Amino acid sequence: MDLSLDMWDFSPLVSLWINRFYIYLGFAFGISLWICVQIVIKKQVKKSQEKSVPKAGRDFVTNGYISLEKKEIFVSGVKIFYGSQTGTAKGFATILAEAVSSLDLPVTVINLKEYDPDDHLVEEVTSKNVCAFLVATYTDGRPTESAEWFCRWLEEASSDFRFGKTHLKGMRYAVFGLGNSAYGKHFNKVGKNVDKWLWMLGAHRVVTRGEGDCHVVKSKHGSIEADFRAWKAKFIFRLQALCKGEKESCGGNCKKGKCKSNQRGSEEMEPGSPTQDELQHRDTEEDEPCDNTSEEEFGAGDRWSPDSVVDVEDLGTIMDHVKKEKREKEQEEEKTSLFRNTGKNEDDERRAMITPALREALTKQGYKLIGSHSGVKLCRWTKSMLRGRGGCYKHTFYGIESHRCMETTPSLACANKCVFCWRHHTNPVGTEWRWKMDQPEMILKEAIENHQNMIKQFKGAPGVKADRLEEGMRVKHCALSLVGEPIMYPEINRFLKLLHQCKISSFLVTNAQFPVEIRNLKPVTQLYVSVDASTRDSLKKIDRPLFKDFWQRFLDSLKALATKQQRTVYRLTLVKAWNVDELQAYAQLVSLGNPDFIEVKGVTYCGESSASSLTMANVPWHEEVVRFVRELVDLIPDYEIACEHEHSNCLLIAHNKFKIDGEWWTWINYNRFQELIQQYDDSGGSQTFGAKDYMARTPHWALFGASERGFDPKDTRYQRKNKSKDISGC
Repeated sequence: MDLSLDMWDFSPLVSLWINRFYIYLGFAFGISLWICVQIVIKKQVKKSQEKSVPKAGRDFVTNGYISLEKKEIFVSGVKIFYGSQTGTAKGFATILAEAVSSLDLPVTVINLKEYDPDDHLVEEVTSKNVCAFLVATYTDGRPTESAEWFCRWLEEASSDFRFGKTHLKGMRYAVFGLGNSAYGKHFNKVGKNVDKWLWMLGAHRVVTRGEGDCHVVKSKHGSIEADFRAWKAKFIFRLQALCKGEKESCGGNCKKGKCKSNQRGSEEMEPGSPTQDELQHRDTEEDEPCDNTSEEEFGAGDRWSPDSVVDVEDLGTIMDHVKKEKREKEQEEEKTSLFRNTGKNEDDERRAMITPALREALTKQGYKLIGSHSGVKLCRWTKSMLRGRGGCYKHTFYGIESHRCMETTPSLACANKCVFCWRHHTNPVGTEWRWKMDQPEMILKEAIENHQNMIKQFKGAPGVKADRLEEGMRVKHCALSLVGEPIMYPEINRFLKLLHQCKISSFLVTNAQFPVEIRNLKPVTQLYVSVDASTRDSLKKIDRPLFKDFWQRFLDSLKALATKQQRTVYRLTLVKAWNVDELQAYAQLVSLGNPDFIEVKGVTYCGESSASSLTMANVPWHEEVVRFVRELVDLIPDYEIACEHEHSNCLLIAHNKFKIDGEWWTWINYNRFQELIQQYDDSGGSQTFGAKDYMARTPHWALFGASERGFDPKDTRYQRKNKSKDISGC
């Protein structure tokens, strides 16, 4: 047994066992090498497959199946948000939506009133949508009612440390503001703020902010519609570029003209790249100066930004830099203005007040537009009197023949945006005349022709009386109260003189914002001043004036009215819950202007309008107007209630000097006025005359408290009414 064991040699096995570690290591190395070779082979096969397929329709093999590579989407859709008061922003949103739809992009139009930013705005960070904001600026730079909550949320979020500067990072947006540069520092304030607040929260602006200007004189493109079209073209162009994956470029105002975003690429920057990391702190050199905003909002200049840390010692240098740039800009603008004035005729440089869009809107409302800033329209009382019915309250108070009265204006522009404006603010606004100017001869000629053409259309109409139609063709009165502010027209005195030469009486209405023009005004048959409120706050709330010093202008206008020798009138429009509780203040204003007459009229509700918050609840009953007038008369000595026109919800308070021997003489002797104004013109203004020199006795039916309550007995409706009473009495 021992011999058999000696015959076997176990030394190799022992050697293998002793060196087993090296054997295992060799096996592991071999397996690893084999795996690496297989990986390299597979990569080479995959590369050869990719090269053999076109880039646009590349396929790849996965688990034996071939599938198309999905195309990367850079813009998933567009959301258009609007905040509108008069409907303009809403209309622009619809137009923009149609333009976006032409790019085959999903588009959603959203009213900011129905949008909750707290729940949904952060979703736009990852949605790949582009958000467009069309926001209007309302009174005193405030947002419209529909956008008020959204703007408040943005403002609070932008200054809340809990949100931070990257809260909306990844969101892409564009802003178009709607405003009126006549409001000075408040111009497009809401659009500027929305743009600023979104930027402060980390959102990225894809195109410079657009600013629509209702003030056609200062509008960059001639009208707010043209301003919007220009911005829309830029927005659509950028949208097309974004859809292709190009980088977002700015407006070209970046620091030293160098903006990395101007270098377009085929793909977006990938998160985590070095460039992206450098921009995570909100690159103010690239994003912020891209906007077309002023220095006072986003920064002083190229070398400083709001997020920069500035030493106190450097503040002087920064402010010097800002002042230097401002001076250079002002000098450049002054040179440009001087060049324009010397190179071309000043009137040629001015724009027409009536833009194409405004012309279309006013024409639809029945206006007959004249030249570039005037208009005429047929009053409903003119139509009424052509049918043998009664006239307006001016017929009851002053003896105007409504069917012979032409309602016109040489200026469609106004300096107020009254909440009860029955034109719904379709007319332009402005504080001074800066438009092209038509000659008064042309305006009057075309006004009369247009008025006569409208009268002719009633020939053969049911109920129209032939004698009234014939009289209506001869204009005898002109009510310069159609719309706007006639006294703004630089040639208003020449226009009035032409009226009087044509034996046409003149009734001019002004909104008490042009005291100098009132003083310089030549005699008119009757001069009205609208006194819509008796305190500064209520006047600002109701008239929404453009002038900053509106209250002083208002008081100065009333004082200027007191110097006029011809008939003067305060016109009070009562708005329930707005201005009916200021009796003592009204009494003080009466003593300031000493008007001959005071018309008190309940506001007329003209239907729902986004431009006004008035409802039928703001319209006082006739009994409420009568009560207000009685209480007011008790506070103003030398005045009494004279006339009443119930249909118009209107009463007339007259000075006692027009009450002679117990009878009222509020009517006007128009023939006598024409004689007096002729003598005035012939004497060069030296032969003056007063309000009592051309007064006429008021008929009984027009007096306050008469059974007719302002109805003319010649009115066919009044005759039918009384006839029916007689029959029923029998």
